[in-house]
Amino acid sequence: MIDLYYWTTPNGHKITLFLEETGLPYAIHPINISQGDQFQADFLKVSPNNKIPAIVDRQPADGGAPLSLFESGAILLYLAEKTGRFLAKDLRARQETLQWLFWQMGGLGPMAGQNHHFNRFAPEKIPYAIDRYVKETARLYGVLDQRLADRAFVAGDDYSIADMAIYPWIVPHQWQEQDLADFPHLQRWFESIRQRPATQRAYALVERINPPK
Repeated sequence: MIDLYYWTTPNGHKITLFLEETGLPYAIHPINISQGDQFQADFLKVSPNNKIPAIVDRQPADGGAPLSLFESGAILLYLAEKTGRFLAKDLRARQETLQWLFWQMGGLGPMAGQNHHFNRFAPEKIPYAIDRYVKETARLYGVLDQRLADRAFVAGDDYSIADMAIYPWIVPHQWQEQDLADFPHLQRWFESIRQRPATQRAYALVERINPPK
């Protein structure tokens, strides 16, 4: 059993995408970040950086005590290795996946996150910051669009943890002032993932955990 500490953010969706694809049993523990749940002492024992998602694997492969993990990229990598799925064993294919996973963690996520903040949540509009992050998001979309021009998924022909990491950050493209029609290869990839049954199950959790007001 996987205990998943989760909220309905792009980083949270990464893990439900994986869990729904694989059928690993899991239990959700909602961490309402708008109410400050991420600062509760019990959660900080699992995620000392006070960020979601985090997991506790009650049945790790080594047979030892429950294993806790924070950081969405590390969780995806751990779950892929635990299940033997969505991460190639071949050296070169594995590195293709990992470099795009880290591209999301170090580039797309932080830049799109700043885009969200300055466009929607900052207490004052700062044109320089908005322009900077909208343009950088567009540049990263362009990188991804070019990557997808000759392959079905980010790392090649097979769906992987790299796709699971990237997709939730494309879902709010309208918040980011991006038009997917400007990125046709990215749009094709986005639609193919959106239609996966596991993706639809993962996003259906929003209605149960954090329904729109």
